[in-house]
Amino acid sequence: MNARKYDAILIGAGHNGLVCATYLAKAGLKVLVLERRDVVGGAAVTEEFHPGFRNSVAAYTVSLLQPKVIRDLDLASHGLKIVQRKLNNFLPLPDGRYLKTGAGETQTEIAKFSRRDAERLPEYERRLDAIADVLRALALEPPPNVTDGSWLKALPELLRAGRLGKRVKALDPTLRTDLLDLFAISAAEYLDRFFESEPIKAVLGFDGIVGNYASPYTPGSAYVLLHHVFGEVNGVKGAWGHAIGGMGAITQAMAKAAIAAGVEIRTGEGVREVIVEDGRAAGVVTDRSDVLHARAIVANVNPKLLYERLIAPAAVPPPVRERMANWRCGSGTFRMNVALSELPRFTALPEPGDHLTAGIILAPNLDYMDRAYLDARAYGWSREPIVEMLIPSTLDDSLAPKGQHVASLFCQHVAPTLPDGRSWDDHREEVADLMVATVDRFAPGFKASVLGRQIKSPLDLERDFGLIGGDIFHGALSLNQLFSARPMIGYADYRGALPGLYLCGAGTHPGGGVTGAPGHNAAKAIAADLKRSR
Repeated sequence: MNARKYDAILIGAGHNGLVCATYLAKAGLKVLVLERRDVVGGAAVTEEFHPGFRNSVAAYTVSLLQPKVIRDLDLASHGLKIVQRKLNNFLPLPDGRYLKTGAGETQTEIAKFSRRDAERLPEYERRLDAIADVLRALALEPPPNVTDGSWLKALPELLRAGRLGKRVKALDPTLRTDLLDLFAISAAEYLDRFFESEPIKAVLGFDGIVGNYASPYTPGSAYVLLHHVFGEVNGVKGAWGHAIGGMGAITQAMAKAAIAAGVEIRTGEGVREVIVEDGRAAGVVTDRSDVLHARAIVANVNPKLLYERLIAPAAVPPPVRERMANWRCGSGTFRMNVALSELPRFTALPEPGDHLTAGIILAPNLDYMDRAYLDARAYGWSREPIVEMLIPSTLDDSLAPKGQHVASLFCQHVAPTLPDGRSWDDHREEVADLMVATVDRFAPGFKASVLGRQIKSPLDLERDFGLIGGDIFHGALSLNQLFSARPMIGYADYRGALPGLYLCGAGTHPGGGVTGAPGHNAAKAIAADLKRSR
């Protein structure tokens, strides 16, 4: 038995856990991070998956990582370098045409399909940028939290709600209406207000179904679209980039920052149980049966995993048990890495170029995406799936042998749990073949160039990274699971359902993606509470 006392013990060394731990250590607290896997990083890790070929395993691209977190942790001095894609997206079409976006080319490219859409683009971008600016500011502070008890407790929440109201009031009436609509309507409905051509709606609408097991016609998918435009790379808003060395380079830099601040990190040591004493979270039991105590227990895991698997049911308040029973998880995501003997040659644009540094979207229109979702619900996976391909070795030659390449395939839609009791273990290779064949339709010869592959079904993502149902966001970004309702009304301020318990992962505000925002925000709440308790 180990009775060593810490100020805070964090469960999980994913990026938010590392961020939270570093801020706590910088506040003078004694901090321990426990990680079940043998490497830090959670879903933001880089691995060699074929001899000589390395790539990001789950999370695969950079945009949402908070600039403040990068600065505060001084990640550049710990080895992090992020480069911007030369183009944002490339959409090859079955008829041989294509659309490129980014690098000042978007409007000209759209005009190939619709002059009206090209003229409408600046207004669309102005509105989304203005709304995204408001939400960027809100990302680094807790949302207003519904509280019980005294005015003293309620006053900070009222002030926070007032500040939010002022930000929203500063928007013009049209933008206030758009903000409300973006939380409630579908991506397709919002895009239809601006555009008539299918290619531009496909490129923009893809963001509405990324990590979202839904049709672009599903109400609420417009918010998921908005969530993906919050980001920036090297000061460029809305841009996408690549961390040199893969996503693991981000979390390795974070681990170095944490250790430099005094954090103790143990890998290969997961948490089996959260200890509850007199109704308070007081410690953890590790997989090795060590008992460790701390004043704060901080969970960087899906809230459903925390409340249903790590805490005895009798210790969880009934409303929380009910909420977690209904907590919606499942991204519809199937993740692959492939080692390539050569760059793919797309029928629409066969020669090498900047388009191969982009996010390559293989889904020609919104109806295709809708059919993919409906097919996956009925069958288990779409027989004409949606694939986004990135080829990070076009920006980072450290990932593959000279002259060869690696590609990330981020595939939608697949059922988080297969119907009829089938297991993903029995269908993993079959679906991987389908994903490769889908790329081959747009880039003949791609299949023949594949030297090796790494496959992560939703079940693999759950087993390997604790992503329940393969959910990359730790819970769907639906209206009833956002903002003050994330993870539930009354617990939106990173404080858990028991005294001494906190959450710092993507299942808290502002949600998923490699942002560091939940870790940043949770650390503020934890440090304030521990300071008061002293």
